[in-house]
Amino acid sequence: MKDESANLSFRLTLPAQVLVLFISVFPLLMQAYISLTDWSPLSGQSWTQAWAFWNTFANYSDLLSDGRLWSALGRTAFVMAVCVPIEFMLGLGLATLFMDDFRGKRVFYSILIMPMMVVPAVAGYMFFMLFQSGGPVNDILSMFTGSPVTIAWLSNPKLALVAVMVADIWQWTPLMFLILLAGLVGVPEDQVRAATLLGANPLQRFTSIVLPRMKTIIGIALAIRVIECFKIFDTLFIMTGGGPGVATETISVYIYKIATQDLIWGYVAAIALAILIVLSVVCVWALKRMARVRA
Repeated sequence: MKDESANLSFRLTLPAQVLVLFISVFPLLMQAYISLTDWSPLSGQSWTQAWAFWNTFANYSDLLSDGRLWSALGRTAFVMAVCVPIEFMLGLGLATLFMDDFRGKRVFYSILIMPMMVVPAVAGYMFFMLFQSGGPVNDILSMFTGSPVTIAWLSNPKLALVAVMVADIWQWTPLMFLILLAGLVGVPEDQVRAATLLGANPLQRFTSIVLPRMKTIIGIALAIRVIECFKIFDTLFIMTGGGPGVATETISVYIYKIATQDLIWGYVAAIALAILIVLSVVCVWALKRMARVRA
């Protein structure tokens, strides 16, 4: 009876499974196919005829000598290394504060999560206006310094990336806050009370009881933000377009430029596929490591 029920369930869900498999696998196979060719829309032939421009693994070998690609990857890694830890620390601190009841908690909660509701492109335009030479950021600095401040944030190669990272931290700290708050709520209160009765101070309770029970939640929060930060595009592109020059060009912006301006689609497919494979390997390794920690 159970076998018949399982077979019926399989047959009923088979069309949906095939559709999902097609949607997932076909673009991946097409990308792998194009990455092995020099085909582009300017070739005058359909992508189905890309085999005529076959170059085997030439695109992948070009990745190793593409200095601009490696610079973009390094810049992306730098943004992740700065933004994700700051967002985590701010999110954890805010989540800890919101564990206690205080007047106006619901109002502050609504205000706090509002940035993540903003469309990234809109957030990019907001911070584009804030960091103008005559914008509010320089006005506030002028008030503190007592003299006019006219810093050209977005046209300065050293400061443009700082402005982009400030925008990213502002928008995505609330997401980290929500995930970590959910983890804090799940910590057993009786264990915390028992530790308090035994004389443990807040720091000891946090490090010995709360953090060990939040390892999985923390891992999930960091993984989500690392992956999303690696794909940063909308906010950055609206604010700087990858400039000045290539000072803020991350890997997503670089891929966009060579895909839409240079139209080197075979090389773009190779870059995207290589990044997908590397990120997948890193994610699998992180999940296995997390599973061993939990065990």
